[in-house]
Amino acid sequence: QVQLVESGGGLVQAGGSLRLSCAASGRTSSINAMGWYRQAPGKQRELVAFVTSARTTKYADSVKGRFTISRDNAKNTVYLEMNSLSPEDTAVYLCAADRNYKFNSVDYWGQGTQVTVSS
Repeated sequence: QVQLVESGGGLVQAGGSLRLSCAASGRTSSINAMGWYRQAPGKQRELVAFVTSARTTKYADSVKGRFTISRDNAKNTVYLEMNSLSPEDTAVYLCAADRNYKFNSVDYWGQGTQVTVSS
């Protein structure tokens, strides 16, 4: 089993920045891709970004150029640097890990961290 613990959420004004972290523990050797999903009230969960163990990255179109995902394999931690935040980015952000590099069938989920962007 793998446990994921997020941190770094909070309240920020539009145009501001936040950095999310997600630390993995347990059978981390089984993980290939790690990343983030988000879910806003009344909306479907959507992929934000992910990074593979080879550090290949992929982003949702809505966050390209504003968000940066990175990974420290030695610390089993993934980060999401979020800049130029807008109220549309308000959501619960969930860390996820997949044993597959395609990140299309998440095996493990974190508990989520709230990000609120005020206008």
